[in-house]
Amino acid sequence: MTSPVRLRPEIAALPPYRQGKQAAPDAFKLSSNENPFEPLPAVLDALRGAASINRYPDASAAPLRLALAAKFGVTPDEIHVGAGSLSLVSQFINAAATVGDEVVYSWRSFEAYPGLVTVSGATSVQVPNRADGGHDLDAMAAAVTDRTRVVIVCSPNNPTGVVVTTREFEAFMAAVPETLLVLLDEAYAEFVTDESAVDGPSLLERHPNLVVLRTFSKAYGLAALRVGYAIGASSVLDAARSTALALSVTEQGQAAAVASLEHADELLARVDRIVLLRDQVRQALVDQGWQPPVAQGNFIWLDTGEHTAAAAEVFADHGIVVRPFAPEGIRITIGEPSSVDKLLHAAQQALRITSP
Repeated sequence: MTSPVRLRPEIAALPPYRQGKQAAPDAFKLSSNENPFEPLPAVLDALRGAASINRYPDASAAPLRLALAAKFGVTPDEIHVGAGSLSLVSQFINAAATVGDEVVYSWRSFEAYPGLVTVSGATSVQVPNRADGGHDLDAMAAAVTDRTRVVIVCSPNNPTGVVVTTREFEAFMAAVPETLLVLLDEAYAEFVTDESAVDGPSLLERHPNLVVLRTFSKAYGLAALRVGYAIGASSVLDAARSTALALSVTEQGQAAAVASLEHADELLARVDRIVLLRDQVRQALVDQGWQPPVAQGNFIWLDTGEHTAAAAEVFADHGIVVRPFAPEGIRITIGEPSSVDKLLHAAQQALRITSP
């Protein structure tokens, strides 16, 4: 539709972010990488205790920053809290890049990255994934120019699930300028079992230009409350804080996040169950004839290529809502155990239309 007012042409042409398709009552929604477990009773109690919705939240998120600082062995000034890790990516891009600048990231990766870069006025530089769905960090380092202001590294990569290793990441950091802002998006870090995978917080002391992003949406199951956090040098975080929408993290979200940290062992035991089911489902898909990458998030990637839209319809017909990324592949979240039989039956049918 033609707008009645004058808009930036690149924004008018930008498709809005669309979340995973909602599921019918008798279907399983495996399209949004949500945690299938209900909140712990202690988290619900914390929400009830923060029910004064007529008052503004603590803009500094001080109790949550203190708790996260203790967890990671940093100061509260080295923690920044935002309305989900996605809002933090936006803040850091806006703090560092504008018209004429470039932001480098792997592609395909998180589908919101291109839009965030466009909104900032900067230009996206998309570096193709390796054949296994992982980041080609050598090519990403080679793509850095004098115009590059931000590089985003996503590990495990969403939607392919492949991790960046510590060795790969350290080599990358040595190859790029020390003045370049590197965002390491670790939204799914708690699901990683590969011991060679990069662990962002352990590298911060050696790399002042590195900022690590994490979230309470996935492993901690607080997706609806929108709480994410960044760890990094306070001067860099201050720049992001300057671009943030004030008061965007609710008191309820902060309280639930603090309670989640206090009961992390219980929540991470649930993560272990999701990881076990993930590995079992992936092996079953391999046994069917699929060749999914080694999954390290709470999702699995199927390379369906030009058949992606048709394959997604097959899953939908079997009561499984997946996330198609045409013409590349399908991302399937690990959800309720009761979804597995339907999922595998649908996958077997979808394989017939994708196989040569």
